[in-house]
Amino acid sequence: MDPFSGVALSPSDRETILSRGLTAVDCSWEKAEEAFVKVHKECRLEGRTLPMMLAANPTKFGKWGELSTLEAIAASYYIIGEKELCERLLSIYTWGVRFIETNLEPLEAYSQCATSEEVVRVQSEFY
Repeated sequence: MDPFSGVALSPSDRETILSRGLTAVDCSWEKAEEAFVKVHKECRLEGRTLPMMLAANPTKFGKWGELSTLEAIAASYYIIGEKELCERLLSIYTWGVRFIETNLEPLEAYSQCATSEEVVRVQSEFY
């Protein structure tokens, strides 16, 4: 997951994620840009940006797009159709279920899109 990639994650990324895995960088938002520059220098990854959602974690609750690493990974799996895995991941924290409740409508809409471009269009309907 790369918040600076400019390509929205969509269900069309499902096979790539299931075969190659999902990588997330766990860092402070204050250091995110620097961290991703370093990651791109050292790794060959296909970056994807998550569409907008509200954070439900206690640190960033209610902030647009400032998801915890767990929320980002879980949302990614939800969008590609792995909803059960999303729920299992979020269940490790008491606030995890709140993330799905808060973002259920956009998560469902994103998971029904065919392409990155469609995800961006749908995102504009919510935010």
